[in-house]
Amino acid sequence: MKDTLKHRGMRNKLANVLIGKGITNTKVLDAIRIIPRHLFMDSSFEVHAYQDKAFPIGADQTISQPYTVAFQTELLELKPNHKILEIGTGSGYQTAVLLQLKAKVFSIERQRELFKKTNLFFKKLGYRPKKVIFGDGYKGLPEEAPFDGIIVTAGAPEVPKPLMSQLKVGGRLVIPVGVDEQIMTLFVRKSATEFEKKEFGSFRFVPLLENKN
Repeated sequence: MKDTLKHRGMRNKLANVLIGKGITNTKVLDAIRIIPRHLFMDSSFEVHAYQDKAFPIGADQTISQPYTVAFQTELLELKPNHKILEIGTGSGYQTAVLLQLKAKVFSIERQRELFKKTNLFFKKLGYRPKKVIFGDGYKGLPEEAPFDGIIVTAGAPEVPKPLMSQLKVGGRLVIPVGVDEQIMTLFVRKSATEFEKKEFGSFRFVPLLENKN
């Protein structure tokens, strides 16, 4: 598949849809306009690529709805060179949005099929995360901590304690919390022991799975 003028026009329309839904961060919207979402999906879904919907990508996972990607990214309040941990690489689309905003991205994926596929895809398209790791997102990435931001792209039944501990003071954790339906939740680390918590309504995500061994 190629990226054409038609695709760029569809991305502009998608950005306008997101503005209508309340996304205001111009850099996030610019990333949505720039990144060829259709390339992150199976070619059979190309016609749906710029609808504001989630779609299957294999391994029982989905590429997130563009509104969800934009909403979570906006909550991170990214600045260039912020060190970000992403839990759930998935298709790599959210990763690409973070990279477009000049974040230093460390991403963890627990599905081997997606890990291999997305790693190759990043190289092909020239996206360069700092690290893409095959592993358990529940544990975070202590060897690279602390992080300016952590974004979780799957529904967590509870907030993993290791993720909280790997935030810098002032850092932001964006995580959907719940089982059947999730509440988008933001934690801002105020000190070594204090966190501010804010909730932003209901979303639906595939579940965040923990390796029990």
